[in-house]
Amino acid sequence: MRQHSAVSWWVGALSFTLAIVLLLLFLAGGAYSINPDDLRLNLMGRLASSLLGLFGLCTLVSGGIKQGFSYTGMILLALFLLAPFVWMVLVSLHPSKTPIPTLDLIIPKEPAWDNYGKVLFMPNLPVSRFFLNTLFVTLSVVLGQLFVSSLAAYGFARFQFKGREAAFGLFLVSMMFAGPVTQIPVYLMVQKFGWLDTYAALIFPGISSAFTIFLLRQAFLAIPKELDEAAKIDGAGYFRIYWRVLLPLAKPSLATAAAFTFFGVWTDFFWPMLSTNSTEMRTLEVGLSIFKNSYGAANWPLQMTAAVIVMAPLLVVFLFCQRYFVKGVMMGSIK
Repeated sequence: MRQHSAVSWWVGALSFTLAIVLLLLFLAGGAYSINPDDLRLNLMGRLASSLLGLFGLCTLVSGGIKQGFSYTGMILLALFLLAPFVWMVLVSLHPSKTPIPTLDLIIPKEPAWDNYGKVLFMPNLPVSRFFLNTLFVTLSVVLGQLFVSSLAAYGFARFQFKGREAAFGLFLVSMMFAGPVTQIPVYLMVQKFGWLDTYAALIFPGISSAFTIFLLRQAFLAIPKELDEAAKIDGAGYFRIYWRVLLPLAKPSLATAAAFTFFGVWTDFFWPMLSTNSTEMRTLEVGLSIFKNSYGAANWPLQMTAAVIVMAPLLVVFLFCQRYFVKGVMMGSIK
C-alpha cells in the first residue's frame, strides 16, 4: 500500500475540508442573491471550491502533491472532452421541436426516449437502412482489410524476393498522398466495373491499406523467426504459420488496425456520397446530412438524436480496443 507523506496528507485534508466549507457558504449565499453580478460571482466561487475539493481528494488518494495536481488536471481534461458528448445526449432526450435548452434546464424532467425510435423508423427517411448499410460496409471493409493487408505484411516480413524493399517503399510513399487525390481514378475504375451505387463500390476500394500493411509488417518483424522454424518442423505450411502462429501473436496490432479502419469507414462521408445515388444505398454520414437538411434544421433534439446514433458505435469500439492501442503501436518498435 502506498505510504502517504505527512505533508501531502495534511495538504489534501485541509484542501478538501476548506473546499467543503466554502462550497456550503456559497450555496447558502446563492439562495439569497438576486443581483446577476452576485450570482455570477457566487457561481465562480462554487467552481473554485469544487476545483479545490477535487485537488484535495486527488492528493489524498494519490499520496503526493504532484500526483494530486496531475490527477486533477487529467480529470478536468477528461470532463472537458466528455462535456460535448454529454450535452449532445442530454439535448437528444428533450421533446421534439423544442429549442436548445439553457444549461440550467439541460437535464430533461421527462426524458423523451421515443426520439430514438422516431429517428430510426422515420417513414420518409430510412435511417435504420442507413445504419445497416454502414454496419455491413464497415464490418466488410475491416475484415477484408485485415485479411488482405495481413497477408501482404506477412510477405514483406517473412519472404525474401527481389524488389521487396522497393515495393514496400512504394507503399510508404502512397501514405503521403491525401485520400481525395485518388478519388477520381478510383471513381473511374468503379464506374468502368459497373459498381456504382452498389455495395461493391463501398467495400472494395477500402480493402487494402498501406498503413495497415506497415503496422502489421512491423508487428510480424517483432515476432522471432524461430517460431516459424519450429512450426515448419511440426509440418506446418506457410499459410498455417501465418494463421496459427503470427496472427494470434499480433492481436494487439490487429485490434489497433481494426479500430482505425472502423473509425475511418464509419465516419467516411465523401466516398459514399460520390459512389452512391439511391437513398437505399446511403450510409449514416450521408444520411445524417440529408436528415439535417430535411428535418433537423429546426429540430435540435432529433438532430442530436441522429448524431448520438452515429457516434455511439464509435465510442463502444474505442472503449473495447483502447487497451490495445499503445501495445499495438509499440509492438513493432521493439525487437
